[in-house]
Amino acid sequence: QVQLVESGGGLVQAGGSLRLSCAASGRTVSGLHMGWFRQAAGKERECVAAIRKIGGMALYADSVKGRFTISRNNAKNTLYLQMNSLKPEDTAVYYCAADLSNYGLQGSYDYWGQGTQVIVSS
Repeated sequence: QVQLVESGGGLVQAGGSLRLSCAASGRTVSGLHMGWFRQAAGKERECVAAIRKIGGMALYADSVKGRFTISRNNAKNTLYLQMNSLKPEDTAVYYCAADLSNYGLQGSYDYWGQGTQVIVSS
């Protein structure tokens, strides 16, 4: 079983930065395909970034490409999402997800965190 706990959300002005963290337990992050999803009010959940367990190849949604960076620290068993140049449309609840087999922006993930709220003010 994998447990995921997100942190780092908050209120930030447009143009600012935040770094989200996802602490994993039960498995090492290097042994998991992982992703960051977000869900804004009234909208469907979307995957904004994913990282492959072998090699660490990252994928990004077009809406965040060049602004967000997904990374992991194996020693801390933690996944990160560095978010720069934030826009009001980035406002959402952000979720960390993991899976042993599925990878990618469209992949299904078995394990989910509880979410952390990000609000970007204009």
